[in-house]
Amino acid sequence: MGEVLLRNVRICLPEKMMTGHIGIANGKIAEIGEGEPSRQYMKEVDGKNHYALPGFIDGHIHGAAGADTMDATQESLHTIAAWLPNEGTTAFLATTITQDQGAIEAALEQVDLFSAQTGEAELIGVHLEGPFVNPKKAGAQPLSHIQKPDVELFRKWRQLSGGNIRVVTLAPECDEDYRLTELLASERIVASAGHTDASFEQMKEAARHGIGQLTHLCNQMNGIHHRDVGAVGAGFLLSTLSSELIADGIHVAPEMLRLIYQNVGPERLILITDSLRGKGLEDGTYDLGGQAVTVKEGKALLPDGTLAGSMLQMKDAVCNMAAFADASVLDIAKMTAENPAKQYKIYDRKGSLTKGKDADIVLLDDQLTLQATYCRGNLAYQKEE
Repeated sequence: MGEVLLRNVRICLPEKMMTGHIGIANGKIAEIGEGEPSRQYMKEVDGKNHYALPGFIDGHIHGAAGADTMDATQESLHTIAAWLPNEGTTAFLATTITQDQGAIEAALEQVDLFSAQTGEAELIGVHLEGPFVNPKKAGAQPLSHIQKPDVELFRKWRQLSGGNIRVVTLAPECDEDYRLTELLASERIVASAGHTDASFEQMKEAARHGIGQLTHLCNQMNGIHHRDVGAVGAGFLLSTLSSELIADGIHVAPEMLRLIYQNVGPERLILITDSLRGKGLEDGTYDLGGQAVTVKEGKALLPDGTLAGSMLQMKDAVCNMAAFADASVLDIAKMTAENPAKQYKIYDRKGSLTKGKDADIVLLDDQLTLQATYCRGNLAYQKEE
């Protein structure tokens, strides 16, 4: 693995911006400094005064480039992993969907076998979205396969995944005595309330039992009402909750993105794409969990008009948060890298530009347009001149 020195970059550190250099060796960040590097490197790259941010981490992505986690093949997982550096994503959680048990189990087994190749985003685990959701808020989760939260079934699935399940989306009001929620919390797995009809009081109780996150805030959950602020209100008011956010301006209106950024705050937000296999492809009809999803002009819809995931790329989510919410570069680094890395318990090796961590780095210009992506020290994407 080569040694590279990135010179002349504005380095986005956890608490400040610094102009200087980043040394990369053996896939890790070897040094960060303002003056001359401490050693020579095999290759030097002029960073052209671009911003250097930690690589984006997408904790909720079903598919891209014609592939989906539920295809349950190594080929599909590699297709997704190879595509993601094009949008600045260097690590991801392969996300399942509500399906029959055999289909979910096949997908989990493939994740356990997967190992990223050079230039691919790293698969850091599984986001189990469903089947433990509320039918009233199913959205694009197939109704016929929804079931009550089941501790023993989850234990079986966790074993099949090789212990790689990091997030479970469930409806806490459907979890009897919060048994699964408490198990997840005890095992340091993120229990994320999603596809939920929970009231604010139910969310407060669920948070006491271990719910620590909201899945795609605002989407398929109770919205804010003046007599019950619901699950969305819980995202605003309960400081123990982090929230995923689909910043495409479609799932959540630009004005609401601004309201969320200003009131929930960047410390508790995690940008995700929730993208489907049609991302990166032409408009058309694609499969999602056995359902036909029509993609047109950036929207993915079921036949009844229900939104079904997104075509969002992380690089565009970044630009949208800057444009719609006036998010700062430092805050963007929190929402795309630091927060998810901490949430998924991998901050010891990812999520910030720190000596000794994986050299997952994105370079952005002044307009926050993606210029280059490094995955574990390897140049995986470079914008054409």
